[in-house]
Amino acid sequence: MMIKSSIEVTQPVDKVWDFFQDVPAVATCLPGAELTEETGPDQYAGNVAVRMGPVKMQFSGTAEVTERDEENKTIVIDAAGADDSGQDQVRLELTVRLVPEGSGTLLDVHQELHLSGAAAQYGRGMIGDVTQILMRDFASNVHTQLDANDRGISMDQKQGAQSAGGFAIGLRAAWMALKRVAGRFFLPYEPSRT
Repeated sequence: MMIKSSIEVTQPVDKVWDFFQDVPAVATCLPGAELTEETGPDQYAGNVAVRMGPVKMQFSGTAEVTERDEENKTIVIDAAGADDSGQDQVRLELTVRLVPEGSGTLLDVHQELHLSGAAAQYGRGMIGDVTQILMRDFASNVHTQLDANDRGISMDQKQGAQSAGGFAIGLRAAWMALKRVAGRFFLPYEPSRT
C-alpha cells in the first residue's frame, strides 16, 4: 500500500538535508525505531516497535539508503523486517523529498508498505492514521533535535527507541478515523441543479 504524507519542519531545507545525511541521528527521531548496528556503508540493522491499541508489533530487520539526490534533496531507503516468529513481515520503500516552504522545509514522504501475517489485518485507514501520527511526531522530533544541535545540547540518542503508540496513539488514530467517517455523513448539502 502507498501512504503519502506531507509534514513541515520549521528549519531551512539545507539544514534539514545535512541532518538527513546522519541516518542514525534521523532514526532516533522516529518513534519506535532503533538502529542497533551499522552493517556497511549506508546499511543498518535495527528494530521497530509499534503499538496499535493492545497489540504491540515488533520487527527486527535491515535498512539501506539506496539513493541520495542532493540536487533534488531526495533520499530513498529500503527496509525489511520480521517479528521473532517470522510470520509477520514488513517491507518498506521510503522516499523523502525535502522542499523549501517559506523559511522552513516540507517533507514530502512516500511509503510503499507491504505487510504480511497478522500485521496485514489492520485496515488501510488505521495504518494510514497511525502513519500520519508517527510522521507528525517525527517532524516534531527532527525540529527538537535540530534546535538542540543549534544550542549545542546533546539529545538522548535513544529517544525513538520506545515503542511508538500505546493508548495515546490509539486514541489519536481513532479520533482521525471518527472525523473521516463523520465527514462522509455530514457533508454540506448541495441541491442538485437540474
